[in-house]
Amino acid sequence: MDVFNQRDLFSTDEVRKTEFDFPGADIFLFENFCSNEESDRLYTSLLNNTNREQDQLLIYDKEIDLSRLTAWHGDTDADESYAHTKSKVLPWTEGLLFIKKRIEQKVDVKFILCLLNYYRDGEDSVNWHRDYTGEKWKNTVIGSVTFGATRSFQLKHATRKDLKRVDIPLAHGSLLIMQGATQEN
Repeated sequence: MDVFNQRDLFSTDEVRKTEFDFPGADIFLFENFCSNEESDRLYTSLLNNTNREQDQLLIYDKEIDLSRLTAWHGDTDADESYAHTKSKVLPWTEGLLFIKKRIEQKVDVKFILCLLNYYRDGEDSVNWHRDYTGEKWKNTVIGSVTFGATRSFQLKHATRKDLKRVDIPLAHGSLLIMQGATQEN
């Protein structure tokens, strides 16, 4: 093992699972879900082979640009709206199918859609939101794989103001799973 290619001095390539104790949420993190080599390869492939778009959000009858670039991929008959936009679902790419298969083996869930979010720099972010709401999306499972720079993923309870915000650092090659009532709460 080359110490200079490790994520930090104390890290290993061992996949580590962390569960979070946050009322109303069922979330866990797999650190090192993809090795550094896989993560570098997948990041480069996704960056070079994905057509990302600047989505807009309608707020008070005015369209504003979302602070990230996005692309929808998945089963092409699974055309769903997200954040009040309607984007065409593009077919799975080879790299996305690789990631999808790895996640499905780990969590025993079949995914039909993938939203790629490209955060260009430390200024790109998204305000507080729920990915899905409504009865149709109750208990939705979301798998989020991170490639590139470590970013802070934050959760706060929708109604319980007595609970502190949770900050989860998502590192290169990590997998975050949100399931159960997480989106509802």
